[in-house]
Amino acid sequence: MSQTTPLRWLPLDNAAKIYPAARRKNWINVFRLSATLTEPVDPDVLQSALDITVKRFPSIAARLRRGVFWYYLQQISQTPPIGREHSYPLTRMSKEETRRCALRVIVYQNRIAVEYFHSLTDGTGGLVFLKSLVAEYLEQKHHISIPATHGILDRRESPKQEELEDSFLRWAGPLQASRQQRTAWHLSGTPTANGYLHLTCFQLPVQALLEMAHKHGVSLTVFLTAVLMDALQQLQQEKVRDIRRRKPIKVLIPVNLRKLFPSKTLRNFAMYTTPEILPKLGQYSLTEICSIIQHRMGLENTAKHMSRMIATNVASEKVMAVRIMPLFIKNMVMKAVFDAVGECKSCLTLSNLGQVTLPEEMTPYVERLDFILGAQATAPYNCGVLSYGDTVYINFIRNIRQPELERCFHRVLRDLGLPVTVESN
Repeated sequence: MSQTTPLRWLPLDNAAKIYPAARRKNWINVFRLSATLTEPVDPDVLQSALDITVKRFPSIAARLRRGVFWYYLQQISQTPPIGREHSYPLTRMSKEETRRCALRVIVYQNRIAVEYFHSLTDGTGGLVFLKSLVAEYLEQKHHISIPATHGILDRRESPKQEELEDSFLRWAGPLQASRQQRTAWHLSGTPTANGYLHLTCFQLPVQALLEMAHKHGVSLTVFLTAVLMDALQQLQQEKVRDIRRRKPIKVLIPVNLRKLFPSKTLRNFAMYTTPEILPKLGQYSLTEICSIIQHRMGLENTAKHMSRMIATNVASEKVMAVRIMPLFIKNMVMKAVFDAVGECKSCLTLSNLGQVTLPEEMTPYVERLDFILGAQATAPYNCGVLSYGDTVYINFIRNIRQPELERCFHRVLRDLGLPVTVESN
């Protein structure tokens, strides 16, 4: 990094503020994006590419600092060294590590992986960083020219102010939405030793999955969510025999707000919708579940509704008593709020980054892409999805020994006649 350029610092965006407060000894909100190349990665060239790339992303190549009233991000002064892979992804990122740099770049054979503490960015911003890093690596390695298209940024240009804005503050609406929701059913099991995370990846042909989704009259995201909710429904029926004791099945689906508002921010800018079924009413067919999700998303995935949800979060931040509250008290309050109205309101998250494309100059070198969420704080699962080429990659992570949800999910896919390949760490 240039010693003459002052380092940027940024207050955390509205969504990012909860993550430092909610983290705990055995959990921190980290996610991974990775690109698997057609040849082994050269760590020295990747380090050189990272040296260039981090300068373009001061809000992502940053460290988490503690202030008197709020945490904030400060651009790193030194490029982090390339790390080596562990036996499982998303190993715990300690407070000391986030104070040095809140992202990791990891190499394993043909794979380049970047792991982000969620206060830095969301999946969309993380994907832009990964694509730009891989483009810089391929340019240096193979002496080719890759255009700054398909979400790739020119590493030689200066960061734009619109990429650094907190878009939540800009697009908060005049009315607030209610936070009241029913608590969802949670899976349970035997915790893994030493925080080990099991990763299971389901690979399906895009075309076959789209045809099945269209047969049900829904999008790919709606269909995959319905399959997951059907699997959760079957699993709860196995575990909870008394129908009167069954709890709602709910899946949290992040919504990329850049598709609803004209924002180019690389920071967090996503909200969510949480469709649900009520197993106390009886068993739902897959068609019924698809319809419920479709209508829920149609109702809530609008700029007006999301502006109300944004307003609810922003209003809490603007209360004078909160603003002047010392950080250690804020942390206790925000952690209590997170435990009360956060992840406990859904069984797990299914986050779909959609179809990822690359410039044609890159495609001969990139074999696959993956998106992996960390397990939840109080529930053992999460699920990240993206499509690349003609394949959909569905990555389940869990911190318990029993692969019961994966078994039920595979059974639903199999009963639908969908071809699926399964691999794990």
